Amino acid sequence: MAILLSFDIDGTLELGDPPGGVTVEMVRRAIDHGFIVGSCSDRPLSSQRRMWEALEIEPDFVASKHQLGQVKEKFDDADAYYHMGDRNTDEEAARDHDFGFWWHHEAELEPWLELTNSD
Repeated sequence: MAILLSFDIDGTLELGDPPGGVTVEMVRRAIDHGFIVGSCSDRPLSSQRRMWEALEIEPDFVASKHQLGQVKEKFDDADAYYHMGDRNTDEEAARDHDFGFWWHHEAELEPWLELTNSD
């Protein structure tokens, strides 16, 4: 089952400004479990790419938050799509593009790992 995880950065990831509770280790664990992982943020794409490079992580995608629909089109063979963030605009973007949504405090519990155990 292919599942796409889209992370907001600021307020969601631990290295955001402000920092969120989703750790880099959690992101790495998602990648290790075979999830399609990337970021959709209000940050410029170049800033998102630099962040991933500094972490030595090659994301499957980087996009602006309003481009979630394009991300879905690019990975149209995925079985499920989830975005996580800390603001109402994150939730709205997810809803507008038929993504599931986790608030940053929910994402800290790594709910995506339960999806891999539901087979």
